[in-house]
Amino acid sequence: MATAPPRDSVPSVRGSVTAPASPTARGSVDVNLVVVVHGGGASNISADRKERVREVMAKAATEGYNILKAGGSAVDAVEGAVVILENDPEFNAGCGSVLNEKGDIEMDASIMDGKDLSSGAVSAVRCIENPVKLARLVMEKTPHCFLTAHGAEKFAADVGMPQIPVEKLITERSKKHLEKEKLDKGGQKPDCPKNMGTVGAVALDCKGNLAYATSTGGIVNKMVGRVGDSPCIGAGGYADNDLGAVSTTGHGESILKVNLARLALFHVEQGKTVDEAAELALNYMKSKLKGLGGLILVNKTGDWVAKWTSTSMPWAAVKNGKLQAGIDLCETRTSDLNFTVAPDPGLSCEPVLLCIKENERHGVRMELEAALLTTMGPWECQHSRIFHL
Repeated sequence: MATAPPRDSVPSVRGSVTAPASPTARGSVDVNLVVVVHGGGASNISADRKERVREVMAKAATEGYNILKAGGSAVDAVEGAVVILENDPEFNAGCGSVLNEKGDIEMDASIMDGKDLSSGAVSAVRCIENPVKLARLVMEKTPHCFLTAHGAEKFAADVGMPQIPVEKLITERSKKHLEKEKLDKGGQKPDCPKNMGTVGAVALDCKGNLAYATSTGGIVNKMVGRVGDSPCIGAGGYADNDLGAVSTTGHGESILKVNLARLALFHVEQGKTVDEAAELALNYMKSKLKGLGGLILVNKTGDWVAKWTSTSMPWAAVKNGKLQAGIDLCETRTSDLNFTVAPDPGLSCEPVLLCIKENERHGVRMELEAALLTTMGPWECQHSRIFHL
C-alpha cells in the first residue's frame, strides 16, 4: 500500500533513461538530446485547466526537441519552447502575464548559452510579445547582459523587433486575478508563491552544449518596477557546459537571496546527482527563508530532474524520443513521439497538435489521421504533430 511522502520531503520527478551508445564520427560528442520545460510553481491548478496546461507543456517540450532533432542549438531549443509558452494565456509570461498594482504589465526574461556563458536578460518590458526573443537579442547584439524597461524597448525598436499594444497582452483572467488580490490585500509570502505560470526551459544539444531560458510576468499586484529572479543570471537560471542548465520558479525574492540556479549547479559541481542537487538547493531555500519554488535541471550527460516544493509544477520533458509530462506529485505520463515533423518554414500553415490518451491509442489514431487527410489535405496532415499523452 502506497504511503504519503514525509511532510518535509520535496515532491520530485526524475528522468535518467540513457539510450544505447551509437557510433559517432571522430570529434563528435555522443550525447542524448534533452529538452525539459516547466510552467511555474503553483499553489493549485483547477481541474478544468489541468488538461489544457498539460497539453501546452507537451507541445512546448516537443517543439524544443524537434528543433534539436533538426540540428538546432540548445539556445534555439529553449527559446523555441519558451515562445510556445509565452504565446499561451494559460501561463504568466508574454500574453497572460499578471498585472502590477497599477494594472499594467511588466515582463522579465533571460537566456544563457552554456558554451561560453553568454547571457541576455530584460526586465520590466511592456510592449514585447516574446520577451525571451528580446533577451536573446541582448545576448547576441549588445556587449551587455541586461537591459531594462524603456532602454530594453528602445533597443528592441533599434533592432527592428515589432512592438504591440500592451492591451493585446492583458487578459480578462489577469484583470480578475488583480481584482481578487487587491480585495484580499495580500502581498506574496515566501511559503505561498503567487507567480504561478512563470515558464522556463533547459536543453542539451547534439554538440554537448547546454542552455536555459526563463520568462515571467512577475507577481500579481507587485510594485511598479519590481524585478524578481527570472531575469537574473544565477537566480532565475544558469547554464554551463561543464555542469548543467537550470531554470527556476517560485518566490522570487527567496530565489534571489539564495541564488537558486547556481546553488543547484554548485551541488552538481560537488559530485551530486541532479536529483540530489535540486533537493539540496530547494531545501536550503525552504529551511533558510521558508521560500517555496521549483526548478528543472539537466546535466552535461543528459540526466534531468524536475523538482518542486510548491503544491504543484507543470513540467514536460523529451529525451530519446520519449515524452514525459506531469503536474502533481507522483503523476507522470509517458509516451513516444511517433510522428513529429516540423512544418516547412516557407508555408504559412500552422502545425496541428493532437493528443491521444492512453486508452484511446489503438483505434482512434488511424481515424484521426484519416480525418486530418480528409479535412486538411495531404500536406497539412503530413506536417501535423501527433503524439500520445
